[in-house]
Amino acid sequence: MLLKVFLILIIITILPRFITFWYARNRTHTVETTPAQRVAIVFGAGLWRDGTPTPVLKDRITTAADLYFNNKVEKLLMSGDNRFVDYNEPGAMRDYAVQLGVPAEDIVLDYAGRRTYDTCYRAGYIFGLREAILVTQQFHLPRAIYTCNKLGVTASGVGANNRTYSRRDYLYWQIRELPATLVAFLQVHITHPVPVLGDPEPIFEP
Repeated sequence: MLLKVFLILIIITILPRFITFWYARNRTHTVETTPAQRVAIVFGAGLWRDGTPTPVLKDRITTAADLYFNNKVEKLLMSGDNRFVDYNEPGAMRDYAVQLGVPAEDIVLDYAGRRTYDTCYRAGYIFGLREAILVTQQFHLPRAIYTCNKLGVTASGVGANNRTYSRRDYLYWQIRELPATLVAFLQVHITHPVPVLGDPEPIFEP
C-alpha cells in the first residue's frame, strides 16, 4: 500500500513536468529562429548582495538584448521582485541592459514579478500583452511557456543558455522544477491565485 502511494506521488510530481516539456518543445527557439514579436519578457533570477544580477540573470538579459538588436522585439519587459527597499531586481535588470546598449526608453519594468505565475498574469492584466517571447534558461522555459499560454499570453521562448553551468547547479534546477511545475499546474488549473496588481499600464496603445 505504501509503495502504491509512493508511486502515485512520484507520478503526480513528474507528470506536469513531462506535459509542459512536451507542450513547449515546438514553441522553443533560438534568437535567430524565433518569430518576431513586439515584446520579450525577461524573468528575474536573483541579485548578488551588491545589487548586481547573478550570472544566470545576466544571461537572460544578454539574450533579451540580442533579440532587441536582431530586430526580433521592440521592447523588453523586465519582471522581477521589488518587495524590499534594498532589493530592486527589475531596476538592476534595466541597468545591465542599458550597459549592453539597449535604450532605456525601450525597457519596461514589472516590479511585482515575484514568481513565474505572477509575471505571466501581470503581463496580460497590467501590461496588456497578448503575445510575447519569453527569455529564461532552458530548464525553466517549459513551465514559463505553459503558464503564460494558459493565462492568455500566447508565448514562445528563447533559451538563455549562454554559458556552461555546473552539473551541480543544473541538477538542482532540474529537481526544483518538479515541485515548481506541479505548483504551476495547480495555480493555472485549480487555485487561480491573484497576484499583486494595480492600474493597467499598457506597453502599447490599443
